[in-house]
Amino acid sequence: MTAETAASPLAPEWLAVPADLNALHAPMWAAGVERNDAGELAIDGIPVSELKARFGTPLFVMSETDFRARARAFKDAFDAAFADICGGVDVYYAGKSFLCTAVASWVAEEGLRLDTCSGGELAVAARAGIDGANLGLHGNNKSDAEINRALDMKLGRIVVDSLDELERVAKIASARGEVAKVMLRLTPGVHAHTHEFIATAHEDQKFGLSMAEDSTEEAGLSAAEEAVAAATAYPSVELLGLHCHIGSQIFEPEGFALAAEKLLAFLAAMQSKYSITLPELDLGGGYGIAYTPVDTPRPAAEIAQAMAAVVRSSCAELGIKAPRISIEPGRAIVGSSTFTLYETGTLKTVRVDAPAAALAGAAGGENVTFPRRYVSVDGGMSDNARPVLYDADYSAVLASRTSLAEPQLSRVVGKHCESGDIVVRDVYLPADVAAGDLLAVPGTGAYCWALSSNYNYLARPGVVAVRGGAARWIVRGETEEDLLNRDMGVANV
Repeated sequence: MTAETAASPLAPEWLAVPADLNALHAPMWAAGVERNDAGELAIDGIPVSELKARFGTPLFVMSETDFRARARAFKDAFDAAFADICGGVDVYYAGKSFLCTAVASWVAEEGLRLDTCSGGELAVAARAGIDGANLGLHGNNKSDAEINRALDMKLGRIVVDSLDELERVAKIASARGEVAKVMLRLTPGVHAHTHEFIATAHEDQKFGLSMAEDSTEEAGLSAAEEAVAAATAYPSVELLGLHCHIGSQIFEPEGFALAAEKLLAFLAAMQSKYSITLPELDLGGGYGIAYTPVDTPRPAAEIAQAMAAVVRSSCAELGIKAPRISIEPGRAIVGSSTFTLYETGTLKTVRVDAPAAALAGAAGGENVTFPRRYVSVDGGMSDNARPVLYDADYSAVLASRTSLAEPQLSRVVGKHCESGDIVVRDVYLPADVAAGDLLAVPGTGAYCWALSSNYNYLARPGVVAVRGGAARWIVRGETEEDLLNRDMGVANV
């Protein structure tokens, strides 16, 4: 490595200078994404320049083939691992990660079920023709309208998040003369190694019923046990079982194992104490993907085998029949199936004071600065809010061509009027990146379009699905006319 290509002192420790800036780190990309003979990024043979010409930028580019393969891999791997335990697994695709009618249809066709979190997501499922028995409804504050819609659609399960909500579901179902199928979401107190806002199994957050004994005013009962007792007493509720979700973007298996052990022990205790059968247990999702070259996601089969081993041994120790297991992968299916395509605009380089480690080597305490280049693209936090919300890291590559230029530490930023409008905080890009070049950011299938906004009145990008060398809209990009159609001002008086 030459002096010019040495790692920048401004780069985070995990970010290495790539040996080849034109290479693609396979775990971050969908199958079928590669550079063509001209050096241009292509998906299923379609070059990004063609996608830009046909659909514009910014643009979410999804491999339908890759999505389906990942969905099928989860279903096949978990069915095989749990065949001897509970006859297989119900895999619910977490629609909150990304949902449209096409994706809902793919999920059903690959043998998965669908998890929703709102009336709007239920509406998408209904438009896609998904059988209500294969749907679940989450949410910490479901409206009466959403509960009624779930009952109208004869949902396979409503995941209840609190004692108040359990009572409301029971009352609504009773008034309709129906029985609601319910699971109780519990917080097992397992702390996943992830960002605070996407770790959801600790006590101090809005989701779930606490398993801690001092979590309710009822002497000696946890909120979780109080909910079990109440649910079994409501004639309008069928208690299917228990549910937990410990967080998102998790690579270590220990958290999943501990949560499974705690919930199975609780399930066994409740079955014995209340003389009931709880036939189902949902262990959630949260499996991590590769956003950067240092991320190490585990294959679906490895995850399945590890979880099956814990369930098998725990049930044997507790002396109980294993419940039917379900899981909820979302990001792990859709995340790497998609990349976002941007066009580069303005570029500028600033000088930044060196961190303390670099200053320690400076002679006489002299001020040492290093360059950081800002590469602006035609999207930003309106199509990827995760960096500003969660300090999420991403990567990027020059997509419209290859380059032999030296690596330069860069920060890919959007066009919004916010200093925190950062798409990729730190990445090495070729020094000759220029206005008009296309950049691709991989791993944007989950929680990017779903969290998109119209900040600064930017139209939200569309989503193109590619399969067999053909590309088509599955979500049309917005236009300025779309934005103005909801404005009930002068033009619509």
